[in-house]
Amino acid sequence: MATKTMLNIKIDSRLKKEAQKLAKEFGLPLSTIISQKIKEFVEEREIRFREPLKLNKKTEEEILKMSEEIKRGDMSNFSGPFTVDEAVEHLKNL
Repeated sequence: MATKTMLNIKIDSRLKKEAQKLAKEFGLPLSTIISQKIKEFVEEREIRFREPLKLNKKTEEEILKMSEEIKRGDMSNFSGPFTVDEAVEHLKNL
């Protein structure tokens, strides 16, 4: 049996409370979840971070502009396939 040791880390208190709550919903102690993640890190020798999608300024402006047009009922700038068959035909022509 492996010897257990204590690991002390600093973490945002709100994040800790959220993690404990979620772990409890899964029926697991938070230490089990953290231990598993550390084990994966050691075994796989990699770590994956997820960063929220951040749109570039131009794309963000275009989406905002399109949203405003849709709210006004102006669909004149929108075209494209709307059925599966139309989508397939459109893709064939690209």
